[in-house]
Amino acid sequence: MKTRIRIKNAGAKTIAGAPGSTGPKPVRAVPTKATTADGQDRATSARSQPELLSVRFELDVLGARTVSVVGTFNNWSPGAIPLIPQGGSKWLRDIPLAPGYYEYRFVVDGRWTDDPKAKAYAANPHGGRNAIVTPDRFG
Repeated sequence: MKTRIRIKNAGAKTIAGAPGSTGPKPVRAVPTKATTADGQDRATSARSQPELLSVRFELDVLGARTVSVVGTFNNWSPGAIPLIPQGGSKWLRDIPLAPGYYEYRFVVDGRWTDDPKAKAYAANPHGGRNAIVTPDRFG
């Protein structure tokens, strides 16, 4: 009787010196990497994923039926990130963003609107201005 050991992707090998073996047969372990579901190396994948920071977008607007935030973080897609009504005139939404530079605007009932509380603005190609947010882990 031969004693066998299975090694991933290496097939069955006889262990050297096992009862019934005809001589030493080398067994070579094949090291395997931990991978993610999509086949990426876990160690590399963990390092390459940017840290996401929660950024709060809020707007006070009376009588609005819908409010969303659009910007460089969602390819300026109206309605993709709706804000949540908080009662009265307040709307807000926390969005996870990687550290960086983003321009954005609000869309209130289909009308593009400035953020009146933004700390900085950039001119946009439509003759208006976009608010700027720059999340980072230091504040």
